[in-house]
Amino acid sequence: MGGPAVTGPGAEPARGPGALLVVGDVVTDVVAVHPEPLAPATDTAARIRTLPGGAGANAACWAARAGAPEVRLLARVGKESARWHERALVDAGVRPRLVIDPAEPTGTVVALVGKDTERTFLTDSGAALRLTPDDWTPALLDGAAHLHLSGYLFFADSSRELALVALRVATARGVPVSVDPASAGFLLTLGPRRFLDAVAGARVLLPNEDEARLLAGLPGRSGAARAAVELSRRVPLVVVTRGAAGALVAEAGRIVAEVAAEAVEAVDSTGAGDAFTGGFLAARLAGADPAEAARAGCRTAAVAVTRLGGRP
Repeated sequence: MGGPAVTGPGAEPARGPGALLVVGDVVTDVVAVHPEPLAPATDTAARIRTLPGGAGANAACWAARAGAPEVRLLARVGKESARWHERALVDAGVRPRLVIDPAEPTGTVVALVGKDTERTFLTDSGAALRLTPDDWTPALLDGAAHLHLSGYLFFADSSRELALVALRVATARGVPVSVDPASAGFLLTLGPRRFLDAVAGARVLLPNEDEARLLAGLPGRSGAARAAVELSRRVPLVVVTRGAAGALVAEAGRIVAEVAAEAVEAVDSTGAGDAFTGGFLAARLAGADPAEAARAGCRTAAVAVTRLGGRP
C-alpha cells in the first residue's frame, strides 16, 4: 500500500513569487453561542453551527481575503470530510494540499461562546496533529516568500517533527518563518522552554497575552508589554494580540508600536487571533512595516468577531 492520499489543487503548487505557505491544522468547528450561562445537568438554549475551522486554515483563509496573492496550506484531514474542507478552502482562495489520514477522522473543536463573546474550546485533534515529515515536500516552498507554522503542530511528536523540518528547510532557503503559539493550555503541558527551543530560527512570533506571559515566564498579572519585550530578545519580531486592547509590537528588546483595536459589536471571538495573523501576514507580504501590518491585522480581526465561526 502507498502513503496517505493527497487531495486538492495544491498537491503540486503553482510556481510564482510572493506566496504564503501555511502548515497547520484543518478541523471541523462546532460553535455553540449561548447568551445565558451554561445550566449544569439540563438544557441551555444556544445557536449552534458546524463550520470549517482550524487555526492554520483560518489564518490562510483570512490572508487570502486580505489580498495575499497566493496562499497554500498543508494539513491532514479525515476521509469523511476531506472534500467538504477542500471545497471550503478553494472557495476562500487557498490552494490546499490535504493529506487524508488512513486511521483518524478530521479534528473537531467544540467552541462554547458566552454572552461576553469569549470562547472555551473542547478539542479532539483527530488527524490534525498526525502530520509527519513524509507529508512534507520542499516543492511547497517553491516561489514562497513566507512560511507560517501553526503552534498546534508543536504539541504532538510527529507534527512537531514535520514543523522542525519545514522550519529548517525554509531557513536554509532564506524564507522567513512565523509561528502562532496557538494555545496557552497546550503550551503549559508541553513546557514554554521546550516550545521556544523548538521554534528557534523563526523570525516572527504571534502570541496572545496569556501565551506571551507564559512563554516569557512571567506571573499571570504581568503586563503584556513586559512579556513582548522579553520574548523579542529571543525572536526578532514579536506581536502580542490583546483582543479589544489591540496589539503590541516588539523588536530587539523594546516596544516599537502599540496598535489600537477597531471598535465593533462582537458576536463571536472564535478565530479572531487567526484573522489577525492572516491580515498581518498579507500586509507584510505587501511590504508593510510591522506596525502597519499590526494595524491591518487588527482590521481583519475586527471583521472576524462580527460573524459566527473562524473564517471569512
